[in-house]
Amino acid sequence: MPLTLEIVTPEDRVYQDTVDSVVIPTVEGEIGILPGHLPLLTQVADGELRVTKGAENRGLVVGAGFAEIDGDTVKILAEFAIQEAQIDENAAEKAMHRAEEALKDKEKMDPAEVERLTALVRFSVAQLDTRRKRRR
Repeated sequence: MPLTLEIVTPEDRVYQDTVDSVVIPTVEGEIGILPGHLPLLTQVADGELRVTKGAENRGLVVGAGFAEIDGDTVKILAEFAIQEAQIDENAAEKAMHRAEEALKDKEKMDPAEVERLTALVRFSVAQLDTRRKRRR
């Protein structure tokens, strides 16, 4: 019996499919989810989310958010998410540098903007780490 996985951001549904397993980065470490998992609500951390479907392994990068696991359904609500194949390293590096540059004056910024820019830096780093890890 497969899992139904759905990953949603404020802008879009990034991923929806039936899968065999998923490994989610959480604030307490990675957790593996198989069909029939006990109900769980957990905080998602920035990082690589790994999906297995048959012989295929797929990677996605997610930003902070929450995951709800209920039996054979996994719903992830994340601030950001992107499929690994769609990661543009140059764009991620530029976004990271722009956000870091803007954060140099964080004392003059609204706290919500500081948090948004900090989250963007973390998500960019997670994208770059995932892409570079695959090249090794």
